[in-house]
Amino acid sequence: MNKRDTSNSPTAPAASHHVLHPLPYAENALEPIITANTIGFHYGKHHKGYVDNLNKLILGTEYVGLSLEKIIIGTAGRSDKTAIFNNAAQIWNHAFYWKSMKSKGGGEPPAALKQKMESSFGSVDTCKKALSNAAVSQFGSGWGWLVLDSDKLKVVISANADIPLTTGMKPLLAIDVWEHAYYLDYQNRRADYINAVLEKLINWEFALKNAS
Repeated sequence: MNKRDTSNSPTAPAASHHVLHPLPYAENALEPIITANTIGFHYGKHHKGYVDNLNKLILGTEYVGLSLEKIIIGTAGRSDKTAIFNNAAQIWNHAFYWKSMKSKGGGEPPAALKQKMESSFGSVDTCKKALSNAAVSQFGSGWGWLVLDSDKLKVVISANADIPLTTGMKPLLAIDVWEHAYYLDYQNRRADYINAVLEKLINWEFALKNAS
C-alpha cells in the first residue's frame, strides 16, 4: 500500500531533483473501475518515466531548483524547450489526475461546488455531461478538465501534455484520456471509462478545494 499523500498541491516545494510522489491511495483502491494492473503501469511506468526524463533534461540548466509550475510556465510555447515542457507538464497533470479521483467517489457534489456548477452550467448533470462529452471528443491523447475561469466554471480539453495553467485558468479536476489510462481495462471504450470515473470515482471535494 502506498503512503497517503494528503497535500492539495500536486507538486512538492521547489527542488533540484523532482521525485515521484506517492499515490493518495493503494494501487487497488479504485477497483473495479480502474484496476491495480492499469495503475501499476500508468503510475509506475508512465508517470515515473516523466519524472526520470525531466531530471535528466534539466540537469545543468536554469530550470534546476525550480518548481514544476515555474518550469511549465517558463517553457510553454518554446519550441526549443518542448521536451522539458512535456515532461514537467505530464508530471503535474498526472499528480493532479490521481487526486481528482478517490475510492467511492462520484455521487452528489458538496453544496458549495454544486452551486457553482448550477450557476455555470444550469445543473450538475449538464456539467458532468459537458465534461464527459469533451473528454470523449478529444482527438488522440490528452486531457479533459473542469476549470475555473475568472468566476465561472468551464470545461476544456487539452492535447498531449498541454495544461490550462498556461492560459490563466485554474484546474479543478482532470480526466486523463491518453490510451494508457484506460486501454488495459476498457480497450477502445473511452466513453465507458470516462463515465465510470465521473459516476464512481470523481473527487468532488478535491475540486471544491481547488475552487476556493
